[in-house]
Amino acid sequence: MRYLLQRLGFYVFTAWAAVTINFFIPRLIPGDPVQSLITKNQGSLSADAIQSLYVLFGLDKNESLVAQYFHYWAQLFRGDLGLSFTFFPSPVSEVIGDSLPWTIILVGFTTVVGFLIGTGLGVVAGWRRGSWVDGLLPVTTFLSSIPYFWLGLIAITLLAGPGSFFPASGGYDPGVVPGWGGDFIGSAIQHSLLPAITILISSMGSWILGMRNMMVTVASEDYITVAHAKGLKERRVMVSYAARNALLPSVSGFALALGFIVGGTLLVEIVFSYPGVGYELFQAVGSQDYPLMQGIFLIITLSVLVANLLADVAYLVLDPRTRKEG
Repeated sequence: MRYLLQRLGFYVFTAWAAVTINFFIPRLIPGDPVQSLITKNQGSLSADAIQSLYVLFGLDKNESLVAQYFHYWAQLFRGDLGLSFTFFPSPVSEVIGDSLPWTIILVGFTTVVGFLIGTGLGVVAGWRRGSWVDGLLPVTTFLSSIPYFWLGLIAITLLAGPGSFFPASGGYDPGVVPGWGGDFIGSAIQHSLLPAITILISSMGSWILGMRNMMVTVASEDYITVAHAKGLKERRVMVSYAARNALLPSVSGFALALGFIVGGTLLVEIVFSYPGVGYELFQAVGSQDYPLMQGIFLIITLSVLVANLLADVAYLVLDPRTRKEG
């Protein structure tokens, strides 16, 4: 309990620092959201309309950064993330709430599946060196070195196009009404296939390589030799002794990957125009939408911190040596 409280205190301090940085960085970006709207409307806004926009967005107040900082914390404690400049008058929480499920389903599913498949293949490749699974390592390593967006562009060029089963962009067909009907779900799955395949191909190689190297290291440990000498089955030694200990470094990586699920794979969502959090962040940066940027960064930060806290708890369960009592 003392260890968990210490870690929790560390994460609370980290959250404060992240929120503070989250507040100041967007305001250091040059530009003005109202001027961005004026540019989009090609000068069709009158002087009164422009002044009204400054009032509506709360940009007419001559407050110092310090005053704005404390006002931002007061809003956070009330659960108010502000109004989005880009999607005005929609609140930031509503904008994020609409895009968050798309990212969680796409990136979350592919992250978990990629980790399970990559880790499983890495266990076999490290335990049975020289097998056909071990021979896949150069191919998977090469594919993992290719950026997400480049694989996405290649996939669109080769697999998408007129008459193709794979759509090139969007989250669902334009004529489909979002809901729980079969037409919408089928269309959403169809539009998510190419982004999902792209993420899987790029991410599995690192899980395979990391787990394979750890299995090779663990296989030479004394307790593995003792397990063999005791006459235990090969499968039990591989899974219960070698894989369990080799898995520990991957737990932290998987926790970070889970935390970044909320942020999504930004470039993949941009390439495929997928309506997730990453694509919303791209639009927010282009429009100088401070509240939306801050809201998305806040969600990403909290997700990473929670995922790391869960990783610490998982370490306590998997490795008794990390417990203070041991």
